[in-house]
Amino acid sequence: MRTPSPTLTPQELAIMKVVWTLKSATVREVHQHLNAARPIAYTTVLTMMRILEQKGHVRKRQVDRAFVYRPAKPRHQVIGDMVREFVDRVFDGASRPMLLHLVKRTKLSARERQALLRAIEEIEE
Repeated sequence: MRTPSPTLTPQELAIMKVVWTLKSATVREVHQHLNAARPIAYTTVLTMMRILEQKGHVRKRQVDRAFVYRPAKPRHQVIGDMVREFVDRVFDGASRPMLLHLVKRTKLSARERQALLRAIEEIEE
């Protein structure tokens, strides 16, 4: 059996962003948040929440007649895993080429460049 990928699909990530923001949520609450941005079926959200539970991204507990979902992993850990998988897949595990690509292709303001240089200097100390 294939090891589940730490990378979330775009729909899974949208759901996780809602759950991280709310700290805990029912399927109905997640559906309401997502549906405000674009139409999505309640059953789709329900299915995706079940998949996220199977993948270990959320945990649920029953409160009255509804299940309340909460994140199983902190946002920074999931995002970090996704970035690491991306770097491994696209840049063969080397961060430097990715960073150079981002710096060259992104229009950084003077303030952003200074912040980036300060961050590099802090790492080198």
